[in-house]
Amino acid sequence: MCWPYDTVLTVAFEVFRLLFLTLDSCHGIDMLNDAPTSGRIRSVQTPVIPFVQDLVTANPGTIPLGQGVVHFPPPTEAIQQLREFGGDPDHHLYGPLEGIEPLQVAIRQKLQRENALDLDDSAIVVTAGSNMAFLQALLTVADPGDEIILFLPYYFNQEMAIRMVNCVPVFVPTDAQHQPDVGALERAITPRTRVVVTVSPNNPTGAVYPETTLRQINRLCALRGIYHFSDEAYEYFTYADVFHFSPGSIHGAYRHTISFFSLSKSFGFAGWRVGYVVLPEHLLLSMRKVQDTNLICAAMPSQYAAIGALRAGYAYTAKWMPDLRRVRDTVLMRLAELGSRVSVVETSGAFYAFARINDTQMSDLELVRWLIETHQVAVVPGSAFGCDEGCWLRISYGALRPESVIAGIGRLTKGLQAIPA
Repeated sequence: MCWPYDTVLTVAFEVFRLLFLTLDSCHGIDMLNDAPTSGRIRSVQTPVIPFVQDLVTANPGTIPLGQGVVHFPPPTEAIQQLREFGGDPDHHLYGPLEGIEPLQVAIRQKLQRENALDLDDSAIVVTAGSNMAFLQALLTVADPGDEIILFLPYYFNQEMAIRMVNCVPVFVPTDAQHQPDVGALERAITPRTRVVVTVSPNNPTGAVYPETTLRQINRLCALRGIYHFSDEAYEYFTYADVFHFSPGSIHGAYRHTISFFSLSKSFGFAGWRVGYVVLPEHLLLSMRKVQDTNLICAAMPSQYAAIGALRAGYAYTAKWMPDLRRVRDTVLMRLAELGSRVSVVETSGAFYAFARINDTQMSDLELVRWLIETHQVAVVPGSAFGCDEGCWLRISYGALRPESVIAGIGRLTKGLQAIPA
């Protein structure tokens, strides 16, 4: 049987087309296997907390001194407010991008009463935690290639966010007491600098930056036309008559200061994912674009619970602080008993001890794994915070109670004393 020439040509063309598509699709699969994720994300460090949590899960009975959480629950006012949620059909719809009005009012009252912020030319946006607020603020003010200054050691999620938006993190060292050097900061500023970030009280060191230092940094930002990102998630956690200061309260600072707050630590609210950011009014339209694309609005039940938490206010956190102080004192005392093996600065905020482990050949990651597997106690490696020289550990004691601190810190000190040579 002879087929017409045009029929043969058509069939041959179709066979060739299918073969080409098959080969091309295989080539595409090979390309995906070679580069399964974006180069942008490959430049971001692997999140350290899930890594530690996986090790803890694999070693049942481990006492966690890694993740930054508190041991106390949310206030009863938050739970009561949540019980009243759901009766109104509107509760189940999308809410306003900036947050529901009663929560906006509660936040404004808190900021004016406790932080002395002048909010006449500022806007507030409620987010799913202050980490989200930080990432969204970067998307709002920075372009790829812009430089964002972080003090060392930095909070790892902020460094990760900077890389995710294709900006460049620039690291400025702190002094022996983990305090910023304003002169070093000034020398690090270039024409590409867009933001200077401060975290006070600090994660991971617990350092509280003095008002004079924060005023100098904020003024430097104003003079250079740079935004000052002020992370104040640990504002309620200070000791030894040291007080937290909000740079946004400085006269005229609203023009260039973006302040980040969180309910996670202060109200035992970590899983509810509620934070908020205070930013200049002129940035609100741009922030709304990011918020609408990324989140639309924070979860409505969490927002209603947050109203109750803010109603309880600082007094709620304050009643837990004596216990936390006792835990802190025990942790510092037991670490001091290790002598020259451990170097740790006694700082005045948050609930972290940032310790350098001396005379060990182990890397911090090796040491973290060894402590979990051998002594069933978990801490976080300092390299996650940018400390690559020496062996550093962040010890989080916020989840410990006075009656359990001996067990937790006891395992840690026993492990540190037994580090293999």
